Amino acid sequence: MKLFAIVGTNADFSYNRILLKYIQKKFSKQAEIEICELTELPTFCEDDDLNNYSELVDIEKKITAADGIIISTPEYDHAIPAALKSLLEWMSYKVHPFKAKPVMVVGASYGTQGASRAQLQLRQILVCPEIDAYVLPGNEFLLGNTAKAFDKLGNLTEKVEDQKLQNCFNDFIDYINHFHR
Repeated sequence: MKLFAIVGTNADFSYNRILLKYIQKKFSKQAEIEICELTELPTFCEDDDLNNYSELVDIEKKITAADGIIISTPEYDHAIPAALKSLLEWMSYKVHPFKAKPVMVVGASYGTQGASRAQLQLRQILVCPEIDAYVLPGNEFLLGNTAKAFDKLGNLTEKVEDQKLQNCFNDFIDYINHFHR
């Protein structure tokens, strides 16, 4: 199974990147997971053309080819980062690679709520008619207090959180398999 995972920020350091790398390593026997960075992507402008940017065309093709998508978002001022919003705008204007694509939303933040507001906003964006992704309902992985959540090797330190992630990932794999019947 091929999954495409999007780091929801263009920041140099991100616990969401660490989370996706952990997911990539932890579930390597269940899925091949490619991680996508949002660094150096152009800001969306409807006067511009996606085809002018090879990196955006590449992302579109990888989303289309993937069996499912994982998006890990931080929370900036109760919302998703501008870099993630810009990517979603590129992928919903003239091209629609997310259409009917299973998506798992996860998030990590310094606070106790684990990017809950950003995840809610992201879910609303993903189900809009222009994107039309199939977001697994009721499947949330909200990792809070991230400064203490990982060890020096990038592994989750809390067994409870690790089990929650395992459950969410297994549910997502089942959800994807449902679409491939």
